[in-house]
Amino acid sequence: MPLAATLDGYATTAPGVESLLADELAGLGIAPGATEPGGVAFAATRAQLADALLWLRTANRVVVRIAKFHARSFAELERHAARVGWGDVIGAGGAVHFRVTSKKSRLYHEDGIAERLERGVAGAISDVRSVRAPSAAEAMEADVTEPPAVQRIVVRVMRDEMTLSADAAGALLHLRGYRQAVAKAPLRETLASAVLLASGWEPDTPLLDPMCGSGTIPIEAAMMSRRMAPGRARRFSAESWPGFDGAFAAARDRARAMEFPRARAPIVGRDRDAGAIEAARANAERAGVAADVDFGQATISALTADGGAGWVVTNPPYGARIGERAVLRDLYAVLGRVLREQRPGWNFAMLSADRMLEGQMQLKLEEVLKTANGGIPVRIARSKQ
Repeated sequence: MPLAATLDGYATTAPGVESLLADELAGLGIAPGATEPGGVAFAATRAQLADALLWLRTANRVVVRIAKFHARSFAELERHAARVGWGDVIGAGGAVHFRVTSKKSRLYHEDGIAERLERGVAGAISDVRSVRAPSAAEAMEADVTEPPAVQRIVVRVMRDEMTLSADAAGALLHLRGYRQAVAKAPLRETLASAVLLASGWEPDTPLLDPMCGSGTIPIEAAMMSRRMAPGRARRFSAESWPGFDGAFAAARDRARAMEFPRARAPIVGRDRDAGAIEAARANAERAGVAADVDFGQATISALTADGGAGWVVTNPPYGARIGERAVLRDLYAVLGRVLREQRPGWNFAMLSADRMLEGQMQLKLEEVLKTANGGIPVRIARSKQ
């Protein structure tokens, strides 16, 4: 059965960020559906799916459902697999990888499920190649500027109901294509965007990150300020699906027409580490925003006063990652003092993993949302003037 005119999509994100993702979908004119921990369902046309892949800033992956059925035996599974419209998402001579999870079902052997589905693909498409090891599939997607070589099919089996979804993105969506140089404890692009969106910062307002590392927060802010699609420099699995030939070209044309030539407000990144600043500048160059972000080496205590209005948004080090607790207490105390004395009229937002360290800042902070960064529970906290 061919893909319907309206596609059954699902976008995944970090737990706690679902409301931001739903707002992003709505902003693209895509009505968000059911929300569950880690994701948001939606229905979209082909043009809207292309827009979602180009524009979603907080999504990790976008999939499209291609089949749903009950199967309590391998024979039943094989009958259903023979009727799936594999050619809608996999071309002749292509490669496919099945990522299977099975819970509370009679078919619990995940490799066995993948094997039967592979037979179904082989019976429908000539010269198709199966990639069984996930690491091999990921390795073939390393270059996000090229279409993925392997089509991933996500298979979820729950209480004998099997759902097959084609990964429309390919490599994870936080891979924008610009962050090749990294500093210590790099922040994912999707989480940096979540901090900016949750903070209340507006893209026409000045922004400073005093501990910018490899520059992810300022770069994502510059892209927002210029209204640049985060997926503008990469390719997606769905671009090779039949019926999508013109959808992505049109989406990219629309995105380019919406861009501003420069950031609408000053965006500044500072870090005490010279190597981090060098990495940040290289990343900004690849992202196309080198002229929009003022990167420079400086300690927090060296930040000068600014009596205007703006935002300080940052991801300070956590005790679980680097340094000793006493050193971090001093760092947070200095940050709080500088904010009070040098930026008294500015709003502030941060990723935080430790309320004790927050207390060293002597700021009244409110929690916006909870999520995780590299497996560490964190919260986005802010102080608005």
